[in-house]
Amino acid sequence: MVRRILLFFILILNGVFSQAQEGTVLNVEIQGAKRTKTSFLKKLITLKPGMVLDSVLLEQDIARLQRLPSVSHAYYQVFSSDANEHNVFYNVEENFTLIPFANLFSSSNDAFAFRVGLQEFNFLGRDINIGGFYQYDVFNSFGVAVRAPHLFSRTTGLSFSYNDFTTQEPVFFDGTTADYRYNNRGFEVMGLHEFNFKNRIEFGGSLFTEDYRYISGATNDIVPRALKVDKHLIKLIYNYENIKYYFYLLDGFRSTLNFQYVGSTNENLPEFLIGFNDFVYFKRVGDKGNWANRLRVGLASNVNTPFAPFTVDNNLNIRGVGNTIDRGTGAIVFNTEYRHTLIEKNWFVLQSNVFIDGGSWRNPGGGFSDFSDKQNIRIYPGVGLRFMHKRIFNAIFRIDYGYGITKDASRGLVFGIGQYF
Repeated sequence: MVRRILLFFILILNGVFSQAQEGTVLNVEIQGAKRTKTSFLKKLITLKPGMVLDSVLLEQDIARLQRLPSVSHAYYQVFSSDANEHNVFYNVEENFTLIPFANLFSSSNDAFAFRVGLQEFNFLGRDINIGGFYQYDVFNSFGVAVRAPHLFSRTTGLSFSYNDFTTQEPVFFDGTTADYRYNNRGFEVMGLHEFNFKNRIEFGGSLFTEDYRYISGATNDIVPRALKVDKHLIKLIYNYENIKYYFYLLDGFRSTLNFQYVGSTNENLPEFLIGFNDFVYFKRVGDKGNWANRLRVGLASNVNTPFAPFTVDNNLNIRGVGNTIDRGTGAIVFNTEYRHTLIEKNWFVLQSNVFIDGGSWRNPGGGFSDFSDKQNIRIYPGVGLRFMHKRIFNAIFRIDYGYGITKDASRGLVFGIGQYF
């Protein structure tokens, strides 16, 4: 009995001693922040004065800071006193965040098209993203957006966007194609909330109008030549992220679920449900390599309509396939690529890229067997280059060349800003 009592006190004293060894945090400071408000950064980190020094929280705070568009890199330093009290310093290296951008591409009829814009990713020094764009793609388009993920608190914010988007879109029916002038005009409001470091949610909706106007091509008595429909949308996005950032190199896993209900006032564009999930996995390979993978699985209400929601497109899923060459009510797409650093200077990085994009679609009104139909499967290997600025957020100019190896495949160059995924 005496031995048990002694053992009990020894265990208690050992726990107290261990806690004393960890010590308490005397002060927490942010260093290196110039454009970003230090008060804002202190609000984001979880380690506070008076808490027990915790290496897990330190690493989590660094990962949180590195996710910010305004921060290119972050690390911590701990200075301890003889009294086992600690001064913690978070050191940040900032990005330049006022970014003009320009994107050149070919339109649906192979004409010259471009998008230009300006975006500030750290407005007021508080991680507020505000920007706008103008696009010419046969027709004129523009949009503005504001995203403030920490507007109301450390974990809760809001986003708003307005778009007046007009393009020339192919519509597929009865094995033929027609070109339509498509306009989408409306606004969206989303509430943003972070449950914890790895889990976030967005919930909201939009009101918009879709306007289709026939231009040329095949016709059908069932397919209207003019259609203008008021719609409403309810959207839920759930994001899980466990990725470690080291400048432009990534390591870890992310899953993003996007679920939407789209209501309509016209039976020609009926209401539908759509959901898709992006599974993304990054793996660092040595000091210069990065293996990146994305799997997208999506389904929508299987309505037999030429205006199906999932598209096969250069800029979305299959590099080299062309611009909006097909549509479907279901999609399975897999992208894998190996990025390798060829040149790295103080601010400049040149990356090479070898990739394989592949996917299949369910035809409108079709069955799940459509995914295995050779007519719907597309596989495009290719190569590319990335030109990066390490101190400017998302300053990555990419160029890829995709070459189709499946039936009736095409080939082509794809330009863009930022990594493909």
